[in-house]
Amino acid sequence: MTKYGLALHTSSPALGLAIGTTAEDVRCQTWDLGRETSNYLHPYLRDFLSPQTWQDLDCLAVANGPGGFTGARLGVVTVRTLAQQLDLPVFTVSSLAAIAWQTPQAGSIAISMPAQRGEVFAAVYHISLDRQEFTTILPDTVFSSADWDAQLVQLQPSHHHIVPQSANLADTVAGVLALARMEYDRGERPHWSMAVPFYGQHPVINQSIAK
Repeated sequence: MTKYGLALHTSSPALGLAIGTTAEDVRCQTWDLGRETSNYLHPYLRDFLSPQTWQDLDCLAVANGPGGFTGARLGVVTVRTLAQQLDLPVFTVSSLAAIAWQTPQAGSIAISMPAQRGEVFAAVYHISLDRQEFTTILPDTVFSSADWDAQLVQLQPSHHHIVPQSANLADTVAGVLALARMEYDRGERPHWSMAVPFYGQHPVINQSIAK
């Protein structure tokens, strides 16, 4: 029986959903819902799932940030609830990692995007030429602009540096699913209780890029 992975991306103003069995067999869709995401997430998710059913799933994945505080929390809470009901593992994938995966480059890739108070969210990854391996070199970190610039000086010219041009990070939901299935195929089965949002900055102070 064919089993599918389901991924959610809610850490920006858009909602992104993806479902598939492999990195090549993926169906995905995004909706620019803004502040209405919490109101429409469940009906959109229900309609998107068809013709598959909840019983066709073998894992869940979610972009856990960085991004908007409310959006990241919404996605994580949703998949945790589903995982409890369906007894499925939950894979949390960095928004930055999903961006890196969907770039055409291989090798070492530095990803950064604006945070608040002159800071940036940044991470560094390595993607093998055959795209069978994805390694985190520097996990999601909040840097001052000056400190990140200093990091880039050390990384260049061996790294590609990418700054997302769109605030709608949900466009990379297929990357969330691909990275989750890569871990699933390695035998990882993270319990839903391990899924938590990555806020980076203090949630009360942080008026995030995706608020």
